[in-house]
Amino acid sequence: MFIALLFRRTDMKYHEIQCLNACNRIREGRLPYHWDLNIYRGCQHACQYCYARYSHQYLDGGNFDTDIYIKINIVERLEEMLRKPKWDHAVINIGGVSDSYQAAEAKYGLMRGILKVLIKYKTPCIICTKSDLILRDLDLINELSQLTYVNIASTITADDERIRERIEPGAVSYQRRWAMLKTIKEQTNAAVGVHLMPVIPYLTDQLVNLEAVYQKAQVINVDYVLPGMLYLKSVTRTHFYNFISHEYPELYENLWELYHNKDVKNNYKKELYPMISRLQKKYGISADYNRFKEEKMKRSVQLQWDI
Repeated sequence: MFIALLFRRTDMKYHEIQCLNACNRIREGRLPYHWDLNIYRGCQHACQYCYARYSHQYLDGGNFDTDIYIKINIVERLEEMLRKPKWDHAVINIGGVSDSYQAAEAKYGLMRGILKVLIKYKTPCIICTKSDLILRDLDLINELSQLTYVNIASTITADDERIRERIEPGAVSYQRRWAMLKTIKEQTNAAVGVHLMPVIPYLTDQLVNLEAVYQKAQVINVDYVLPGMLYLKSVTRTHFYNFISHEYPELYENLWELYHNKDVKNNYKKELYPMISRLQKKYGISADYNRFKEEKMKRSVQLQWDI
């Protein structure tokens, strides 16, 4: 099988590099942050739908899933940025194009340094991860969450491990992700969320699957569930269609038509969105990930006087 072949590889390579800046400025828009920090480029989770596959085009080639670039000086660069008098304690998103707790982090341990710098300068952050390695840093996450806004989320796309093993072969099980979110919810002051994205048409969009995610989210009392449709562009589109042709060939034609016919896609959305809306109401879980941000950011500003 396609996935089995992918993960028999022995060509995983780590490339240590120096970065000039810790963060990239994000253009103004709908995102709840304007700074993005990525310790790694490439990701061992090998999610078949990953929109960030394009990022390797700007490097010296290599495979997104197996050629991992490590910014070994990123902690020092972050401190240089945050210690400047003009730093405004804006929210930093950590891991926008590469999971900060992928397997390489077990070796390099850079996230602990990042969190210590954020604590020192009382800087809020958002972290989304598919790994329970984040629990290694529970002490630091708790400390930071007592000072300012911290949002910890995990992507959970389905309730079927057979699907997960194919679409996210390098990530931990859904069960371990739920357990991780539960621990963070119970033992820190961080906002905790589930990213129900991407909803993959004809594969993870069935009511029974979506409802199972909302049911489990309600049990652990997450603060929000953020749904989103599959987004295909550039090299991700080619990679994903190749994956579907190998693993789910029966879905290929329908997916192709959906993403090449505007009318078909609009009709699909008219069915999907109301179904999700009903689940939100049934389980009392909003998609609003900013609900707790304003309150915690106000508290953060007050605490900054103590620096």
